[in-house]
Amino acid sequence: MVVRVVRLGSARIEGEGTRIGTVRRPPRGVPKARFASENWYDVWFPNLAPSAETVKLAQEATTSAQWAAFLKKYKAEMSKPEASHSLALLAALSQNSNFSVGCYCEREEHCHRSALRALLAEKGAKLE
Repeated sequence: MVVRVVRLGSARIEGEGTRIGTVRRPPRGVPKARFASENWYDVWFPNLAPSAETVKLAQEATTSAQWAAFLKKYKAEMSKPEASHSLALLAALSQNSNFSVGCYCEREEHCHRSALRALLAEKGAKLE
């Protein structure tokens, strides 16, 4: 059993399980009834998405220092009790279930899901 970190909207992998959208907003122009059938997500879980202010830091990051500032701020947000408990829950669920978490960004290395992967690992999640 594992957690996969995916790009929302991409084709699903066999056995992927429930797809969880860790994004601030639903996909634009897609009716809610089609979120799952179009491979966006089955469950929306914005608790693990960066705040709007922090997303802006990521979008504007063009240097390593700016990206590091984004990561620092996002990790601080994820250390707050509600987010920390959510991470612990997903890590525990990964011991017995297959599921995925994701975001819309094209490149994981320039997306909060790269940090989310590390945070889940720190909580003991089984990751693909």
